Amino acid sequence: MSKLQMSKLQETFLSGLSDIYDAERQLVKALPKMEEAAENESLRSGFEMHLSETKNHVARLDEVFDQLEEKPKKKTCKAMQGLIEEGSEVIEEAQGDAALIAAAQKVEHYEIAAYGSLQSWAEVLGLDEVAQTLQQTLDEEKSTDEKLTQLADMVNSEEAEPADTGANPE
Repeated sequence: MSKLQMSKLQETFLSGLSDIYDAERQLVKALPKMEEAAENESLRSGFEMHLSETKNHVARLDEVFDQLEEKPKKKTCKAMQGLIEEGSEVIEEAQGDAALIAAAQKVEHYEIAAYGSLQSWAEVLGLDEVAQTLQQTLDEEKSTDEKLTQLADMVNSEEAEPADTGANPE
Protein backbone atom coordinates (compact mmCIF):
# COMPACT_ATOMS: atom_id res chain seq x y z
CA MET A 1 0.00 0.00 0.00
CA SER A 2 1.29 3.39 -0.87
CA LYS A 3 1.99 5.49 2.17
CA LEU A 4 1.20 8.60 0.16
CA GLN A 5 -2.37 9.79 0.49
CA MET A 6 -3.72 6.74 2.27
CA SER A 7 -7.50 6.65 2.55
CA LYS A 8 -9.27 6.48 5.88
CA LEU A 9 -10.31 2.89 5.12
CA GLN A 10 -6.72 1.91 4.28
CA GLU A 11 -5.57 3.36 7.60
CA THR A 12 -8.38 1.58 9.45
CA PHE A 13 -7.55 -1.66 7.66
CA LEU A 14 -3.85 -1.51 8.58
CA SER A 15 -4.70 -0.61 12.17
CA GLY A 16 -7.14 -3.53 12.33
CA LEU A 17 -4.51 -5.90 10.94
CA SER A 18 -2.04 -4.78 13.61
CA ASP A 19 -4.70 -5.23 16.27
CA ILE A 20 -5.61 -8.80 15.28
CA TYR A 21 -1.91 -9.60 14.83
CA ASP A 22 -1.31 -8.73 18.47
CA ALA A 23 -4.50 -10.55 19.49
CA GLU A 24 -3.35 -13.77 17.80
CA ARG A 25 0.09 -13.49 19.39
CA GLN A 26 -1.47 -13.03 22.83
CA LEU A 27 -3.62 -16.08 22.17
CA VAL A 28 -0.57 -18.20 21.30
CA LYS A 29 0.63 -17.57 24.87
CA ALA A 30 -2.78 -18.12 26.51
CA LEU A 31 -3.96 -21.32 24.82
CA PRO A 32 -1.44 -23.65 26.52
CA LYS A 33 -2.78 -22.48 29.91
CA MET A 34 -6.34 -23.20 28.82
CA GLU A 35 -5.28 -26.61 27.51
CA GLU A 36 -3.61 -27.43 30.82
CA ALA A 37 -6.69 -26.35 32.81
CA ALA A 38 -9.16 -28.39 30.72
CA GLU A 39 -10.41 -31.57 32.35
CA ASN A 40 -12.25 -32.99 29.32
CA GLU A 41 -9.84 -34.76 26.96
CA SER A 42 -11.70 -33.58 23.84
CA LEU A 43 -11.53 -30.00 25.05
CA ARG A 44 -7.84 -30.34 25.86
CA SER A 45 -7.06 -31.66 22.38
CA GLY A 46 -9.29 -28.94 20.90
CA PHE A 47 -7.19 -26.27 22.61
CA GLU A 48 -4.03 -27.99 21.36
CA MET A 49 -5.37 -27.99 17.78
CA HIS A 50 -6.43 -24.37 18.09
CA LEU A 51 -2.93 -23.40 19.24
CA SER A 52 -1.52 -24.89 16.05
CA GLU A 53 -4.16 -23.08 13.99
CA THR A 54 -3.47 -19.80 15.80
CA LYS A 55 0.24 -20.07 15.01
CA ASN A 56 -0.78 -20.49 11.36
CA HIS A 57 -2.96 -17.38 11.64
CA VAL A 58 0.05 -15.38 12.86
CA ALA A 59 2.10 -16.71 9.92
CA ARG A 60 -0.70 -15.78 7.49
CA LEU A 61 -0.84 -12.28 8.92
CA ASP A 62 2.93 -12.02 8.42
CA GLU A 63 2.31 -12.94 4.76
CA VAL A 64 -0.43 -10.33 4.47
CA PHE A 65 1.86 -7.62 5.84
CA ASP A 66 4.56 -8.75 3.37
CA GLN A 67 2.09 -8.59 0.47
CA LEU A 68 1.12 -5.07 1.52
CA GLU A 69 4.78 -4.13 2.02
CA GLU A 70 3.88 -2.99 5.52
CA LYS A 71 5.00 -3.86 9.02
CA PRO A 72 2.57 -4.46 11.89
CA LYS A 73 2.35 -1.41 14.13
CA LYS A 74 3.26 -1.88 17.77
CA LYS A 75 -0.24 -2.13 19.13
CA THR A 76 -1.76 -3.94 22.09
CA CYS A 77 -5.14 -5.50 21.42
CA LYS A 78 -6.90 -4.44 24.59
CA ALA A 79 -9.99 -6.49 23.76
CA MET A 80 -7.99 -9.72 23.59
CA GLN A 81 -6.07 -8.70 26.69
CA GLY A 82 -9.38 -8.40 28.56
CA LEU A 83 -10.74 -11.67 27.20
CA ILE A 84 -7.56 -13.48 28.21
CA GLU A 85 -7.74 -11.93 31.70
CA GLU A 86 -11.30 -13.27 32.00
CA GLY A 87 -10.08 -16.70 30.91
CA SER A 88 -7.29 -16.54 33.50
CA GLU A 89 -9.87 -15.86 36.22
CA VAL A 90 -11.84 -18.91 35.08
CA ILE A 91 -8.66 -20.98 35.41
CA GLU A 92 -7.62 -19.49 38.78
CA GLU A 93 -11.07 -20.01 40.25
CA ALA A 94 -11.29 -23.56 38.81
CA GLN A 95 -14.72 -22.84 37.37
CA GLY A 96 -14.61 -25.92 35.13
CA ASP A 97 -14.72 -26.80 31.48
CA ALA A 98 -18.09 -25.15 30.77
CA ALA A 99 -16.64 -21.81 31.88
CA LEU A 100 -13.44 -22.45 29.89
CA ILE A 101 -15.50 -23.09 26.77
CA ALA A 102 -17.48 -19.89 27.32
CA ALA A 103 -14.23 -17.94 27.67
CA ALA A 104 -12.87 -19.55 24.49
CA GLN A 105 -16.06 -18.75 22.58
CA LYS A 106 -15.84 -15.09 23.60
CA VAL A 107 -12.37 -15.08 22.03
CA GLU A 108 -13.68 -16.78 18.88
CA HIS A 109 -16.53 -14.32 18.52
CA TYR A 110 -14.11 -11.41 18.81
CA GLU A 111 -11.87 -12.96 16.15
CA ILE A 112 -14.83 -13.67 13.86
CA ALA A 113 -15.90 -10.02 14.11
CA ALA A 114 -12.36 -8.77 13.48
CA TYR A 115 -11.60 -11.06 10.54
CA GLY A 116 -15.04 -10.45 9.04
CA SER A 117 -14.44 -6.71 8.96
CA LEU A 118 -10.87 -7.07 7.70
CA GLN A 119 -11.90 -9.44 4.92
CA SER A 120 -14.68 -7.10 3.81
CA TRP A 121 -12.36 -4.08 3.84
CA ALA A 122 -9.73 -5.98 1.84
CA GLU A 123 -12.36 -6.67 -0.84
CA VAL A 124 -13.45 -3.02 -0.96
CA LEU A 125 -9.80 -1.96 -1.24
CA GLY A 126 -9.30 -4.35 -4.16
CA LEU A 127 -6.87 -6.55 -2.24
CA ASP A 128 -8.26 -9.82 -3.59
CA GLU A 129 -5.41 -12.11 -2.53
CA VAL A 130 -5.38 -10.60 0.97
CA ALA A 131 -9.17 -10.93 1.15
CA GLN A 132 -8.89 -14.65 0.29
CA THR A 133 -6.24 -15.17 2.99
CA LEU A 134 -8.39 -13.41 5.57
CA GLN A 135 -11.45 -15.40 4.47
CA GLN A 136 -9.53 -18.64 5.05
CA THR A 137 -8.76 -17.57 8.63
CA LEU A 138 -12.34 -16.37 9.15
CA ASP A 139 -13.65 -19.77 8.03
CA GLU A 140 -11.31 -21.52 10.49
CA GLU A 141 -12.44 -19.26 13.35
CA LYS A 142 -16.09 -20.07 12.58
CA SER A 143 -15.29 -23.78 12.46
CA THR A 144 -13.55 -23.58 15.84
CA ASP A 145 -16.58 -21.83 17.29
CA GLU A 146 -18.85 -24.61 15.97
CA LYS A 147 -16.60 -27.26 17.53
CA LEU A 148 -16.68 -25.41 20.85
CA THR A 149 -20.48 -25.31 20.69
CA GLN A 150 -20.59 -29.07 20.18
CA LEU A 151 -18.22 -29.60 23.11
CA ALA A 152 -20.29 -27.22 25.22
CA ASP A 153 -23.43 -29.28 24.61
CA MET A 154 -21.66 -32.33 26.04
CA VAL A 155 -19.75 -30.61 28.86
CA ASN A 156 -22.69 -28.47 29.99
CA SER A 157 -24.81 -31.60 30.45
CA GLU A 158 -22.05 -33.29 32.42
CA GLU A 159 -21.46 -30.28 34.65
CA ALA A 160 -25.19 -29.81 35.24
CA GLU A 161 -25.29 -33.09 37.17
CA PRO A 162 -24.95 -32.71 40.94
CA ALA A 163 -21.45 -33.51 42.15
CA ASP A 164 -21.08 -36.79 43.96
CA THR A 165 -19.55 -35.77 47.27
CA GLY A 166 -19.35 -39.33 48.55
CA ALA A 167 -21.44 -38.33 51.56
CA ASN A 168 -24.16 -40.74 52.60
CA PRO A 169 -27.45 -38.78 52.83
CA GLU A 170 -29.61 -39.91 55.72
